Amino acid sequence: MAIREKSEAMRERRCIVTGEVRDEAHLIRFAVSPDGEIVPDVAAKLPGRGIWVTADRAVLERAIAKNFFAKAAKANVKVSPALADLVEKQIVQRMLGDLGLAKRSGALILGFDNVTRALQESGPSPVLIEAADGSADGKRKLYAVAHARGIRPAVVDGLSAAEMSLALGKENVIHAALKAGALAERLIFEAGRLSGFRSGKTDAGSTPAHEGIA
Repeated sequence: MAIREKSEAMRERRCIVTGEVRDEAHLIRFAVSPDGEIVPDVAAKLPGRGIWVTADRAVLERAIAKNFFAKAAKANVKVSPALADLVEKQIVQRMLGDLGLAKRSGALILGFDNVTRALQESGPSPVLIEAADGSADGKRKLYAVAHARGIRPAVVDGLSAAEMSLALGKENVIHAALKAGALAERLIFEAGRLSGFRSGKTDAGSTPAHEGIA
């Protein structure tokens, strides 16, 4: 499942640290607040000239340490040492909000048995959503069901069970699936960016958003 087709919403930007030109799926936008503070703009909606950094904790921390934001803004700016954590928090909030929307719209499938049935049905492959700290055995069984059908669903596994449970108002949410559509695409988009900030911080054991399963 492709993250998104190239469109006006996926324009290319240059990272102020690496100098690479990449589409917005791999970058985070920052803006300068009225009081001269660098603030994360994960939704890319704040007014003013945007400053773009690769969606990777190490790259962002380099931008902070080497004063790249001041160079890009051509002004003295204030940068919080916790900026990477703020970015991670914003991305997680957006993902949890989308999960809540998916549940209310009826597009979200919860529970191991229900997800198994969804994978066995004909029709578009759903996006698998697996808690990063969930059982590896359960994940393997679902992956086996998908392989048996000859499908390679996109997998999002960067959120913890506690985060998923809180967003969905249920206890111990480990396995879920999301029907194909705009919400699924948006969740994959954000999960891809979250992976740059949570790599090594969870026991997910795989990339938090990827196309298909090995």
